[in-house]
Amino acid sequence: MMTRWLRHVREGFKNVIRNGWMSFAALSAVIVTLAVLGFSLILTFNVAQMSNSVTGQLEFSAFLNVNASEQQGEQVAQEIRALPGIASVQIISKNEGLQQMKQELGQELSDVLNAFKQNPLPIQIVVKPQDPHQIDRLAKEVSEIPGVAAVRDPHKLAAAIFRTLAVVRDIGIVFVVGLVVTSMFLISNTIRMTIFHRRREIEIMKLVGATNWFIRWPFIIEGMIIGLIGSAIPVVLLVYGYRSLYVKAKGVFSGLAFPLVQAGQIEVKLAVILIAMGLLIGMWGGVITVRRFLRV
Repeated sequence: MMTRWLRHVREGFKNVIRNGWMSFAALSAVIVTLAVLGFSLILTFNVAQMSNSVTGQLEFSAFLNVNASEQQGEQVAQEIRALPGIASVQIISKNEGLQQMKQELGQELSDVLNAFKQNPLPIQIVVKPQDPHQIDRLAKEVSEIPGVAAVRDPHKLAAAIFRTLAVVRDIGIVFVVGLVVTSMFLISNTIRMTIFHRRREIEIMKLVGATNWFIRWPFIIEGMIIGLIGSAIPVVLLVYGYRSLYVKAKGVFSGLAFPLVQAGQIEVKLAVILIAMGLLIGMWGGVITVRRFLRV
């Protein structure tokens, strides 16, 4: 049994070398197609990261009555914390709110606030939901709590963000799926061409009594070798390129809400997907093509 498998593997490697130009054509098709697919996957992973980062930072603010005390603010905050689906609650006191507004307005406009004898700002409570999609429900429940004068309506902003991210995600998924299907046909057809040129060899082996699987395995292994090498090359290039880009862009994107996916996280996913696709497509191309010539 082991001898037979060694023979299949040996013949598979011989076939790759023996059919130099056709193997090179198939290998080139695998490299180019999987490189484009890998680049698309990198973009998709980073868009998904951006989506999670943006939605994970959605929050809304509740404002108490202007005359509410710090103690009343803490009581309202406790009621909000007791609601199901709340991730965090932050109280911004009247003085903290005034200082923040002065910083935002600048020195000239902040002098206007200094003219007030009393702090005109209410206590603000910033609420972050566990599930961003529940932000409208939680905002409505918070608005009904006694002592809450107003809630900054997050509906329009949240709806626009979810709609935009959904469109970007759907476009990315459709593009990647279409590219995968195109890759399968392009690569498998190229591998078929290499096997088509040896149809006589297959027919002769069939006529002398070789079993179908005895004939199939060297061609399947040949396709897998082409798929493996053709996927390993774009994996190495893309991993090296993305790692270099990540190091250079880390400082640029570090302060943003949507940093790039870490190089270590994306490398494993990329290698597994592309190598698995290369092997499966090579195997598929070998099986489908040889089957035509086994009908002798």
